[in-house]
Amino acid sequence: MTAEGNMTTVYQVTGMTCGHCEGAVSEEISAIAGVGSVKAVAATGQVTVTSAAPLDDEAVRAAVDEAGYELVGRA
Repeated sequence: MTAEGNMTTVYQVTGMTCGHCEGAVSEEISAIAGVGSVKAVAATGQVTVTSAAPLDDEAVRAAVDEAGYELVGRA
């Protein structure tokens, strides 16, 4: 897949405190169709998601919920 058409969205997530948290959130968001990469940073609570098309915020919220954390919104 080329870099063309890729979108980057940054979300704010509460509750992440360590690398395990980052992995859990990344794994759940990665399962959403169209997601190319996910980088979660516990220290800032920010999750950067690269996707082929705009993501449904509710799908991201559900994925973060499934991981056991709370999506605050877009950063």
